[in-house]
Formats: sequence, structure tokens, C-alpha cells
Amino acid sequence: MTTTPELDEEESAAEAPVPPTPPKRRITWQKLTILPAFLVAVLLATWLWFDQAHLDAISENALSNGQVSKALWQHVQLTVISTFFVLIIAIPLGILLTRGAFRKAAPVAMTFANMGQATPAIGLLALLVIWLGTGEKAALIGIIIYAVLPVLSNTIAGLKANDPTLLEAARGIGMSQLGVLARVELPLAVPLILAGVRTALVLNVGTATLATFGGGGGLGVLITTGITTQRMPVLVLGSILTVSLALLVDWLASLAELLLRPRGLEAGA
Repeated sequence: MTTTPELDEEESAAEAPVPPTPPKRRITWQKLTILPAFLVAVLLATWLWFDQAHLDAISENALSNGQVSKALWQHVQLTVISTFFVLIIAIPLGILLTRGAFRKAAPVAMTFANMGQATPAIGLLALLVIWLGTGEKAALIGIIIYAVLPVLSNTIAGLKANDPTLLEAARGIGMSQLGVLARVELPLAVPLILAGVRTALVLNVGTATLATFGGGGGLGVLITTGITTQRMPVLVLGSILTVSLALLVDWLASLAELLLRPRGLEAGA
């Protein structure tokens, strides 16, 4: 029995194994609840421990009169405000440094951003306090400088990673440069940009603890008070609240990363 080449090709194609499609990244019930449940358990255990612990006059003075809630609120404000300014600085700058003649300035901008993060945070804050004086302003500027790098570098990397043929096709159907940027380039770069924002958020929570050395407040007040007065309950509470806030911010950022991820990329991921 003879077979034609066309039939042989069809049979071999039918017998060839079909590569499995990668599973979709979905927001599952477990992803939504495991970390918040863990944080609730940690905070509940901390509260029960403090309820049973014997606090002397110094510890009670450091934790009374709403000072814990005040420090926590100051820390949240420092994190949110600094992240807002990081976004409005780093993302537009990253876009600008991938446009035309400005591309030549990208290495210089990245050098300055690397210098900002390579400088020890406490040293940078000290220089800003000398220049601007104590207060929230110096602390915010220090946090912003320290967190610009991940968002800036990820924005540039995300835009540079776009397939040039897709951009040419978009221009070929009559899209303007702004239209290509808004409807093609930025949506494709969203995953990398959001990953940089997530890193910056966690960095901001950690760096904000140093704001206390410049008079900026935050949970660092509790940590430094616990260290200087050698009161372990005060130190433990400040540390646990800082770690819990960092984990919560990271969880919220990962949730936003999944929700804002373009659907086409999510299906193909």
C-alpha cells in the first residue's frame, strides 16, 4: 500500500505531541487569604502577649496616649506619599528616556539612580537633614531618592523589551506616536513596571523606619525608643508592626499586579 507525502505529513502532525498550555495565573482564594490570615494571627498573638506582659512605667509611657497609632499612621503616610512621588517621577522619566534623542541620556540617569540607592540610607538622610533641617520633608526626599531606581529601571526595561514588529504594525495602521505608547507599549510593559512598583513599596516601608532620625516620625520611633531605653516590649511592638506593614503592602501590590496585568498577557503567561 502506497501513501502520498501529504498523508504522511498529516499523520505525523496528528501523532506529534501537542505542547501543554501553561496554566493561567488566577487570583485564587488561597492567594487572597493565606497572608492576611497569617498577619491577623501574628497581630493577635502580639496583642495577647502584651495583654499578659508586665510593662514598667517607661514602657507604658512609650506606648500610651495613642503614640502607637500615631507612629503607625505617620509610617503609612510616609510610605504612601513617597511612593506617589516615586511613580510620578520614575515612570514619566523612564518613558522619556526611551524616546528618540533622550535615549542617550538613559545611562546617565541610571547612574544617578544607582548612586541614590547605593548611598547608605542613614547617611543620605543625615545629609538631607543638614541641608533642609529636621522634619518630614527631609525624610520624604530621602525615601523617594532611595526608591526611584527599581521603578525607573523596570519602566525602561519593560518599554525596551517590546517587540519592534508590533510597534511597526501599530504605526502601519495609522496610530500616532502617543497612541502607540498608550495602547501598545505601556500595556505590554505593565508587568515589569508593576514589579518595580512592588519593590519600591517594600523599600519605602523599610526606609521609613529611619525617618525618626530626621524628626519624621513613623514606627522607627518605637524601635529606637526600645533600643535606647532597653525596653524589649517597645522594640518588639515596633518591629512587628513594621514587618507586618511591609508584608501587607507587598500582598496588596502583588494583588494589584495580578488585577492590572493585561488580560492577553495573563492568558498567555
